[in-house]
Amino acid sequence: MSKLLSPKEMRLRFRENKDVISTSGLCDGYLQANMIILPAEYAFEFLLFCHRNPIPCPIVDVIEQGEGSPSIADADIRTDIPKYRIYKNGELVDEVLDIKAYWRDDFVTFLLGCSFTFEKALNEAGISLLHQEMNKVVPMYQTNIKCRNAGRFHGSMVVSMRAIKKDLVEQVIAITEKFPHAHGGPVHIGDPSKIGINDLSMPDYGEFTPFSTEEMVPVFWACGVTPQYVGLQVKPSIMITHAPGYMLITDRKED
Repeated sequence: MSKLLSPKEMRLRFRENKDVISTSGLCDGYLQANMIILPAEYAFEFLLFCHRNPIPCPIVDVIEQGEGSPSIADADIRTDIPKYRIYKNGELVDEVLDIKAYWRDDFVTFLLGCSFTFEKALNEAGISLLHQEMNKVVPMYQTNIKCRNAGRFHGSMVVSMRAIKKDLVEQVIAITEKFPHAHGGPVHIGDPSKIGINDLSMPDYGEFTPFSTEEMVPVFWACGVTPQYVGLQVKPSIMITHAPGYMLITDRKED
């Protein structure tokens, strides 16, 4: 039933805590976004980091200091994401369904493109995705792919992984390359050890989806969790993000 609701109807269900679910596969045709909220003192450096690393951090909106409404959705950023994470000094301290109790007037909110956006195009091409079939959060991994530094922000890229049938890989590349605002084409295909991933069954975020290595190959895309990981290296006094897999569904069409 949730798959048939509009973005606004879905956000209202999140606001009222009627659903606490991954947004993968919801509201087909609408852009989904990663979110990171930082005190204003970090905002310029983070903006510069995103500018220097547009593949993992494609900015789709920036909400001015102290404001809670994005331009790409009739939403309240404090309540309309299904699950949030609160970090203090680089440590996860809470996971909550809204952030009203933590809100501050000096917060600046960044919304970044999400690979969930291109999943609909893959589905329409007849390419099934295991994490959707198994109702799991897509697995995500920290890698050794270095990002370009910006001030205090430095670190490596986080990637999401989808196992793709070997004869469909070229088609998948062609489809996802059309979505630069949602990380674009893959950053790596095949052997995960080449990008610093030692065990696919142990993702850093999300849930592993087992697959046959005879029929399928792991394909990796840059992931919007990258700025969360990078932000933890900076250890700001407070940082608020979406929980991995629980995005903001916007009112903007994917195209």
